[in-house]
Order: sequence, then structure tokens, then C-alpha cells
Amino acid sequence: MNIILFGAPGAGKGTQAKRLVDDRGMVQLSTGDMLRAAIGAGTELGLRAREIMDRGDLVSDDIILGMIAERMQNPDCAKGVILDGFPRTVAQADGLGAMFAEAGLTLDHVIEIKVDEDALFARIETRATETGGSRADDNAETLRKRLAVYHENTAPLLPYYTEKGLMRTVDGMASIDEVAQAIDAILG
Repeated sequence: MNIILFGAPGAGKGTQAKRLVDDRGMVQLSTGDMLRAAIGAGTELGLRAREIMDRGDLVSDDIILGMIAERMQNPDCAKGVILDGFPRTVAQADGLGAMFAEAGLTLDHVIEIKVDEDALFARIETRATETGGSRADDNAETLRKRLAVYHENTAPLLPYYTEKGLMRTVDGMASIDEVAQAIDAILG
């Protein structure tokens, strides 16, 4: 089973992805982690990505898609993947769909963890207090910027996947366990 988790920054995607990894044996594919790993391993895609990043440019969609396709060939992905941080734009979603079709894979569910954005600021403050501010992005100014990027680039994917009949929404304001139960109900 291959899924995408969507939601505004701080919505709980990481928490729910970890639970799916632990409970269902799925693999969480974080494009940021994948880039760092490919660069560290010195793969061809990693070397191309490093060159682009060293210039200060964004890594192109084709390189990211190539990394995802390459990673999904690993045996640990056989039970399914959770895409985290990708796609972020409609162009990336189109590329992902084409890559899945070419590989004979399906995207089974797209799940939005919907939250009250005003409540996100309280969540971020709580997380910063609990972690001693160990995450550099745990502050209101960074959250405002990340929300603006989310609304501009990623939010248009919600109607994109709704039109394809893949979009499901869960109430991210519920408890962690209730959100997990709602996701489990969708996944079956």
C-alpha cells in the first residue's frame, strides 16, 4: 500500500507516519532524508543533487523522482511506502503518477490531516517547550512562513487528488490515538 500524508506544518504527519511504520511495516520516504542519504552514499543521483545544491539551486523534480523510484525498488518497500514531503506541487504529483504507472505501482490513498491553523501555533510552542527548543523550526515566525509556502504550493494538491478520488481527510485536532484510528479505518 502506497500513501501520501498531507497536512500543514505541525499537523502530526511525522507522528502518524512513525506509527504506520511501526504498526504496518511500511517505509516512510522523506525526500529530505533521501537526498542526504544519496549524497552521503555518493550515488549518481546524489552527486548530481550535491552539485545543484552547492550552487544554491533547488534539486529538480526529475532527480527527486529518480531517487524515489530507486528507493522503492528496495525490498523493504514491498509492504508499501508513506510519502512525506513529496509531492509539493501539481507538477511533482503528475511526475509521481507517471513514475508509479511506469513501475506498475498504485497510489492507494492520499490522507490530509486537517488542523485548525491557529491551534498549530500553540502546538509548536508546546513542542518547543517539551524539546527545549531543539528544533530550529519550532517558532511562530518560521511556522508562519511554512504555512504560507504550504498554502501557495502544496494546498492545490488537495483538489488535484480529490478529483482522482484518492483524497481522504481526518480530523487532526483529535487526539493522536483518534487520528491513528481514523487513518487505520481509511487504510482498512
